[in-house]
Amino acid sequence: MSLTLVAPHTETATETATAAALAPREQEALRHIAAGCTYVQTARSMGLSKHTVDAYLRRIRAKLNINTTAEMTRLAISLGL
Repeated sequence: MSLTLVAPHTETATETATAAALAPREQEALRHIAAGCTYVQTARSMGLSKHTVDAYLRRIRAKLNINTTAEMTRLAISLGL
């Protein structure tokens, strides 16, 4: 068995700016969706309606020019959410 050392991930300026562009509740909604939760599951967990969750995710897409859930998931992973 071999051991490979990997340098810890440090946020780039783009990732920091991206995280700052999102409100805390938008980040939370993004975290749930990236974890595979449905809109309804996310809404229940956050104490919101599914329509509010949908609004948060639409705002995220508009702010960051993202079109798909896969892109949102990649973003959440890169931000460490």
